[in-house]
Amino acid sequence: DPATRTFQALRIAVNDELGELERALAAAPDILKPKGRLVVVSFHSLEDRIIKKNLLDHSNQKPSGSRYLPQAIDAVKPPFILTTKKAIKASAEESRLNPRARSAKLRAVIRAEEAA
Repeated sequence: DPATRTFQALRIAVNDELGELERALAAAPDILKPKGRLVVVSFHSLEDRIIKKNLLDHSNQKPSGSRYLPQAIDAVKPPFILTTKKAIKASAEESRLNPRARSAKLRAVIRAEEAA
């Protein structure tokens, strides 16, 4: 239904869902204990983009820069360690049993023992 996306956009804007997500992800390194796990499920690309960027920025898997420049050495250890390289998606069987799972993406990190 064409109205679905319109109402989804209104709900996201009125509830400030993306802002709440950003604030929760920013607070996670301070809230989690060392070796604690943060698991986030997203259901659309706007959420997933924010989650992916935030977890990459605060993990050991920062995107590489130019292959021609020397790698910068970070003096500060990142607060998170990625558990998987890519998001985990529902299997075909799980999507068949639960159609709402078809768009879900799960991303997880572990809080480093010594972080910033």
